[in-house]
Amino acid sequence: MSILKIAGVSKQYANHLALQDITFDIPAQSIFGLLGPNGAGKTSLIRIITQITGADSGEIFFKGEPLRPHHIKNMGYLPEERGLYKKMKVGEQLLYLSQLKGLSKADATHKIKTWVAKFEIGSWMNKNVEDLSKGMQQKVQFMATVLHEPELIILDEPFSGFDPINANIIKDEILALRDNGSTIIFSTHRMESVEELCDNIALINRSRKVLDGSVQNIKNIYKTATYLVEGEGRLLILSPDFEVLEQSEHQRFFRATIRLKNQSQPNDLLRYLIGQVQIHAFREKIPSINDIFIQTVNETLTAGEPEPVK
Repeated sequence: MSILKIAGVSKQYANHLALQDITFDIPAQSIFGLLGPNGAGKTSLIRIITQITGADSGEIFFKGEPLRPHHIKNMGYLPEERGLYKKMKVGEQLLYLSQLKGLSKADATHKIKTWVAKFEIGSWMNKNVEDLSKGMQQKVQFMATVLHEPELIILDEPFSGFDPINANIIKDEILALRDNGSTIIFSTHRMESVEELCDNIALINRSRKVLDGSVQNIKNIYKTATYLVEGEGRLLILSPDFEVLEQSEHQRFFRATIRLKNQSQPNDLLRYLIGQVQIHAFREKIPSINDIFIQTVNETLTAGEPEPVK
């Protein structure tokens, strides 16, 4: 089931085409990576979803209904450019923002206490936001985004400003939010975070969607029948069924990257190698999301106007 359906959305600012016929679904209770280079159109799409701006054409559906202002209460949005009130105390700010999202004072107070205990930030509550470090401010804004337990959470570069320890804390909370029923749209340039967190992704480049689907399916599509082999002995590939892309040797040990050709299978390569060398490691080389991102963006730049693929 999809919580959000984006159907043919386009947006233009003066002479700049920000989005062109964007169409994809976001599955409920998933972490969805919204990817693309700077200026690709990601932020424009997020602003349309959050109803900060409107689409020129196309439509967005929230849980099967056309997106309308009352759906905002079911969303939480953490923008890349943070927006806390610097002169306001942390506790007062969290209470104020929670009530703006429809929580009663009692419910907001209870939820704030739960998150304060979880993040161990009780000593911050009477401090002004401007007196906190950037990482501390990030935690406060993250709390403000999720306190009202929205069904759809939009996080734009949520790890910006965090050290590795606090980034891991936030990652764990994002996973817990998904497991408790929320859907997260996750916009980032950090591809390693996409690998760790995302169930599905969409890649936007030059205002158009060029790729979308589950992370696993996309990685399978981009596989190249290439294997990493490590072992001991003298490796010599003479068969036309296998191509050595890279090879290195140190003393009597070797490491090689080999591509299958002519419809050959991994077991064919194994049988061929076993007759020559002692194999210590044999594994398929699966492209990373970062590899796919770079390849797809470069292909669309070379091709000019891309045809979206699914």
